[in-house]
Amino acid sequence: MIKRVVNILVLIPIAIVLIVLSVANRQAVTLALNPFRPEDSVLSVTAPFFVYLFLAVILGLVIGSFATWFTQGKYRKRARIEASEAVKWHSEAEKHKAIAAQAVVPVSGK
Repeated sequence: MIKRVVNILVLIPIAIVLIVLSVANRQAVTLALNPFRPEDSVLSVTAPFFVYLFLAVILGLVIGSFATWFTQGKYRKRARIEASEAVKWHSEAEKHKAIAAQAVVPVSGK
């Protein structure tokens, strides 16, 4: 419930800001990918400015996600190793439990 409220309180203002930016930045802008001849139409793209803004945000999210994923690799590797060790120790404990159940020693009363 709290997560839903927080998502609404965060996502609604972000959506409003993005809509306002989209409406305010509708003019066409040319992105020239050739720094030596910017007038070259082969390496240039014309689109509304808000498209470039959205692409920059999406690219930043993707790069940030990959950076986070790569930096957390050592923790994921450690978790895999510890999970396999836990399975190994659990099976070892089950094996010893079965051996102990078979080796019931009768108690003689003196």
